[in-house]
Amino acid sequence: MQGADTGQQAPLDGADFCIGIVQARFNAAITNRMAEACIAELKALGVDAESIEHVTVPGALEIPVALMAMADSANYDALIALGCVIRGDTYHFELVANESGSGVTRVSLDHVLPVANAILTVDDEAQAWARVEDKSRDAARVAVEMAHLMDKLS
Repeated sequence: MQGADTGQQAPLDGADFCIGIVQARFNAAITNRMAEACIAELKALGVDAESIEHVTVPGALEIPVALMAMADSANYDALIALGCVIRGDTYHFELVANESGSGVTRVSLDHVLPVANAILTVDDEAQAWARVEDKSRDAARVAVEMAHLMDKLS
């Protein structure tokens, strides 16, 4: 089969891409660290600092509308959602986790635009801190990789 995936990936180069980041401020200590790690990884991948647009919103439920506005602008090659939802004693956790995730996916599909979803959904703060670095760096790499793929497919 022509073009079959061989499992080998070329090094990622984000030099030509513009990336938008939407960060929820709720659980700010965690999401601020996520933003720092994500932006550092984007820069390490060659994305110019001036090509990274970073905005904040109150919480995870507000992430999709900001992503939608960015996607509507057609100024970005990929977007990244950063947030942290920690389980509490009520059903609110499920609502926020499910609806924010659904909204992120909807933006991506409606705009045929890669959106790396790095909204942590965890049982407690310790689980969040254990995932901050890896999830944030992964989101940056996913955004750049998918931007390359979308260029190739279009």
